[in-house]
Amino acid sequence: MNNSKITVYVVSCWIFAAFGGLMFGYDIGISGGVSAMDDFLIKFFPHVYQTKLHAKENNYCKYDNWLLQLFTSSLYISALFASFFASKAATKLGRRTTILIASIFFIVGAVLSAAAKNKLMLILGRVLFGIGVGFGNETVPLFLTEVAPIQHRGAVNIMFQLFVTIGIFVANLVNYGTSMIHPYGWRISLGFAAIPAVILFIGSFVITDTPTSLIERGNEEQGKSTLVKIRGVSDVEAEYKEIVAACEQAKQVKQQSLKNLLKPASIPPLVIGVLLQVFQQFTGINAIMFYAPVLFQTMGFKANASLLSSVITGIVNVGSTFVSIYLVDKVGRRKLLLQACCQMLISQLAIGAILVKSLSETGTLNRTLAAIVVLLVCTYVMSFAWSWGPLGWLIPSETFPLETRTTGFAFAVSTNMLFTSIIAQLFLTMLCTMKAYIFFFFSGWIVVMGLFVYFFLPETKGVPIDSMVERVWMQHPIWKRLF
Repeated sequence: MNNSKITVYVVSCWIFAAFGGLMFGYDIGISGGVSAMDDFLIKFFPHVYQTKLHAKENNYCKYDNWLLQLFTSSLYISALFASFFASKAATKLGRRTTILIASIFFIVGAVLSAAAKNKLMLILGRVLFGIGVGFGNETVPLFLTEVAPIQHRGAVNIMFQLFVTIGIFVANLVNYGTSMIHPYGWRISLGFAAIPAVILFIGSFVITDTPTSLIERGNEEQGKSTLVKIRGVSDVEAEYKEIVAACEQAKQVKQQSLKNLLKPASIPPLVIGVLLQVFQQFTGINAIMFYAPVLFQTMGFKANASLLSSVITGIVNVGSTFVSIYLVDKVGRRKLLLQACCQMLISQLAIGAILVKSLSETGTLNRTLAAIVVLLVCTYVMSFAWSWGPLGWLIPSETFPLETRTTGFAFAVSTNMLFTSIIAQLFLTMLCTMKAYIFFFFSGWIVVMGLFVYFFLPETKGVPIDSMVERVWMQHPIWKRLF
C-alpha cells in the first residue's frame, strides 16, 4: 500500500492548499496588533484610546472593551456558521471548489476591512473573512489528509498548521512595520491579507480534487486517474478499491449525515474531535497569541518592544511546528500530546507565579523577570506548536469514517471557532478580573486534557484512514464497548 512517489505536482497541491492555513494564521496574528495601534483605536474605538492614555492605568484592564473584542471575535462567530455550509459544499461540490470559494471570501473581506470608513464596514469585512476561514479550515485539513500518502499523512496534514504559524509570524512582522506608518498603517496590515488570498485563489485552479471526493461524487474514472497522478505510480489498485469501498458504504448511510454521527463508528471521533478543539483553546494559546502585544505591554514592555517579543514567539512557533512534522509519523500522536501537557503545565504555573508575586496593577516587571517571562512564554508556545496546535486539526481529519467525515469535521471546526470566539471575547475581561491568576485557570485545564489523552485517545499513526473503525476504535479498551 505504501508504494507512492512524492511528485512535484503533489507537493505543489499540498503547498497551495496549505495557503488556506496561512490566511487563518495571518488573521490571528494581525488582529491583536491592529487593535493595539493608536491610529486604529482613534478612528474606531476612541473610548478605548482615551482609557489607554490615562496615566495611572491598570495593567490588567487596559483594553477591556467589548466592541474591541467583537472586532476580533466576529470573525470566529461567522466562521462557526460558515463551516456547516462548507461541509455541505465539500461533499456536493468537492474539496477543490470549496477552497476556491474560501479564497474569494478572503479577498473581498481583506479589501473591505482595509478600506473601512466606519465600524460597520470594518466588522462586515471581518465577517466575510470569517466565512473564508470557515470554508478554508473545513476543507484544507481534509484535502491534505485525503491526498497524503499514508506513511506521511501526519506530516502532510501538519502543513496546514505550519502555514498557520507562518501566517501569524508574517502578521507580527507586518504589524511591527506598519505601526510606524501613520495614520493608515492598520489599513496596510488588514489589506495585506489579500496577497495570500490571491495565491490561494490561483492555487485552487492548479490543485486537483481529492480521489475520495471525486469517487464519492460518482466520477470513478477521474478519481482513479487522479490517484495515479498524486501517487506518482501506476499501480494504485489496492488504495483505489479501499476508497471505492468506503464510498459505497458511505452512500448507503449518507442520507442522514447528522443521525449517522450518533452511530458507534462516529461517536469516538466526534467526542475526541470536539474535545480536542475545546482543549486546544483552553490551553490558553490563543489568549497568548492574540494578545501577546497587549500581554507584554501589561508586563511593562513598551509598545514596539512588545511587538518585537511577539515576533520572537512567532519564530518559536514556526520552528517547533517543524519538530511536529518530523516526529508525528515516527513517535505518534499520543506521545507528543502528553509530553506537551507536562511542558505547558510547568510554563503556565511559572508565569502565573511570577506575575502574582511581582506584577502589581500599576507597576512593571524588572528586566530580569520580564526576560524570564518571555522565555517561559517561548517554552510554552514551543510545546503547543509541536502538539496540540497541529494535532487538534490532524486527528479529527483522519479518524471519521467517510460517511460522516465532512459533517464530523465541521463539528470539530465549528467547536474550534466557538471556543476561539469565547476566549477572544472573554480573555481581556478575564485578565481584568482574574489578573495573573488566569494562568492558573489554564493550568487546571491542561491537567484535565492530559488525563483525557491518557485514557481516551488511541494512537492513529500508520492506520489507513478508511480502516480506523476496525483497527482503532474496536480495539480500544474504552471505546470498544460501543460496538
